Amino acid sequence: MSIKLPVVVIGIGEMGSVFARGLLRLGHPVYPVTRETDMQDLADALPSPELVLVAVGENALQAVLEQLPGPWRGRVALLQNELLPDDYAGLPEPTVISVWFEKKKGQDSRPLIPSPAFGPRAQLLIDALATLDLPARAVASAEAMRFELVLKNVYILTTNIAGLRVGGDVGTLWREHEALARAVASDVIDIQEALTGHRFDREALIQGMLAAFDGDPRHPCMGRSAPARLQRALAHADRLGLAVPTLREIAAQQAGA
Repeated sequence: MSIKLPVVVIGIGEMGSVFARGLLRLGHPVYPVTRETDMQDLADALPSPELVLVAVGENALQAVLEQLPGPWRGRVALLQNELLPDDYAGLPEPTVISVWFEKKKGQDSRPLIPSPAFGPRAQLLIDALATLDLPARAVASAEAMRFELVLKNVYILTTNIAGLRVGGDVGTLWREHEALARAVASDVIDIQEALTGHRFDREALIQGMLAAFDGDPRHPCMGRSAPARLQRALAHADRLGLAVPTLREIAAQQAGA
């Protein structure tokens, strides 16, 4: 029997725990990194893990990447929301997955659509999720993965920000407030195009968002992070000189509420 190489998981929250469980089912020893862990000490003991999965929240990502030990930098996989290629441009051959399942405390994971993954360790993540009956798929190129990351951002930001105005779930958002959803999505795509320096097929992004809506029509539009997501989007728009009128209108309404 071959002994499988260990995996390091940085951040054992809900999402990190899901992947850790799947990797354990594949036979990989999993070493968690918490706030109390000295990463350099662990890297000295485990200089060549099969994978270093960075599963911290998006706000903590850059700080973790700055502290990442050198031997691990070529073995990284990322799964954060609001992720774009510039966020990991300094890593050699990273693996990236756009997670399309929800995991809340005390509840089983619930997939919306298959999660796309790209990079040298994408298949390992796909296989790990398969042990948990969570669908995932390989993406053929970095350009295709860029589209997938933007699609996830359009879904999250559109539903969260539109939800600040109308609440409800994604099925109701599209059924009763399509014009608002499209206006918010248009502003969000403006920001994504400016951040990536790339133009996207806007209708393809809308259709991808609708496929995710169909995966769980009762998914709530607005989570606790919605106000912060709006403020981050506006900060990007201000820095990039973008009008984003619908986002600014919603922000003004929130400020006056």
